[in-house]
Amino acid sequence: TTIYPVLASVLHDSKEFPNPHEFNPEHFLNKNGSFRKSNFFMPFSAGKRICPGEGLARMEIFLLIATILQNFTLKSVVNPQELSITPTLSGTGNVPPEYQLLAFPR
Repeated sequence: TTIYPVLASVLHDSKEFPNPHEFNPEHFLNKNGSFRKSNFFMPFSAGKRICPGEGLARMEIFLLIATILQNFTLKSVVNPQELSITPTLSGTGNVPPEYQLLAFPR
């Protein structure tokens, strides 16, 4: 029997994440404002079926974002107050809305 874990249900557990349907970075911060590892956040799955490329993926994401932020100043095309961060539902999960940014070389 093949079992597919539905990780979205874990991320919407109101016991671990108060107001789970709202974007709130404080879900992952301790009282001092430092990053807090949560056993409920498993973007690469868990157990024997965990993604073998998790370490590489995290490193590549960090390098990509760090390089972009180091070389460009990013500005929103529209007023940031007008942006909606409400995800849309898709067949496989929640999808963030599209945003347009202007990238100015530093």
